[in-house]
Amino acid sequence: MLTLEHICQARYRLHGLLPRTPLISSETLSKRFGCRVSLKLECLQKTGSFKPRGAFNKMLSLSDDERHRGVVAVSGGNHAQGVAFAARRLGIPAIICMPGSTPANYVDATRGYGADVRLTSCIASAFAEVDCLADQGRTRVHPFDDPLIAAGQGTVGLEILDDAPDLTHIYVSIGGGGLISGVATAIRSVRPGVRVVGVETHGADAMTRALTAGRPVEMPAITSIARTLGAPKVSDFTLETVRRLVEEVVVVEDAEAVSAGCLLLERVKVLTEPAASCCLAAAERQRARFTPADHIVLLLCGGNVSAADFCGFRQRFLSA
Repeated sequence: MLTLEHICQARYRLHGLLPRTPLISSETLSKRFGCRVSLKLECLQKTGSFKPRGAFNKMLSLSDDERHRGVVAVSGGNHAQGVAFAARRLGIPAIICMPGSTPANYVDATRGYGADVRLTSCIASAFAEVDCLADQGRTRVHPFDDPLIAAGQGTVGLEILDDAPDLTHIYVSIGGGGLISGVATAIRSVRPGVRVVGVETHGADAMTRALTAGRPVEMPAITSIARTLGAPKVSDFTLETVRRLVEEVVVVEDAEAVSAGCLLLERVKVLTEPAASCCLAAAERQRARFTPADHIVLLLCGGNVSAADFCGFRQRFLSA
């Protein structure tokens, strides 16, 4: 089971490798919600998301022989860039398998960080390629089903506790569940009364389906525009952690996430992915619950959306 000690160890390992991202207050959102609202700008992290935290923590645990043989990962999103960046910094050869439908900006960025990118016909063939390469001796760096990965992501929670010790609610996106597992473990271990709310988008709601079924279930398809939330299914590890530590999981529509992203860009001046702006959309749904004594923190986990895609989303969902 993931513990606060594991996350503190990860923080020690990561010291000096990644910048501490800012937590800022938002006057606009504070007025809107009737309480203090702060934003954790993890979208400003290296590679544009939280992913290098877990990747570094995993790879720093490898033996010299494992580092020499290299790592392999499958991703069509931010995990690819996080692994590629950390591997380059540590001098570890990395292969990233991606489905051919991956947006060009993700592919180009991953190659730019020095990884060997292998495009496959679909996500299933990408996983098959990873299995083959792992059988040949490379270490698999899973995007979420690994306590070392989740512990690295949990260092975000420690930073939030440092900067907002009086927080009462935190909204965290869920893809496969590694981020919320780490953040919830860090925060609830220190402040057990904090309300942790997970957020998914309709069509990328693998955790909600798992909670309903009582076990991880395969998504028939990922239909949400929030591509970086598109895990085919969660894991037993992340499902159990969410059951223990997360108050509820809210599923919002893509249109709500896009509207929230436009508000963040116009009023806060930060560009976020739908996978991050969905946290504001979820808080917006629940703002009648907040009191003036509350301190809401929205974890904006990533900003890797192209200008073309952002404009397309706005045109598609908000032009009417």
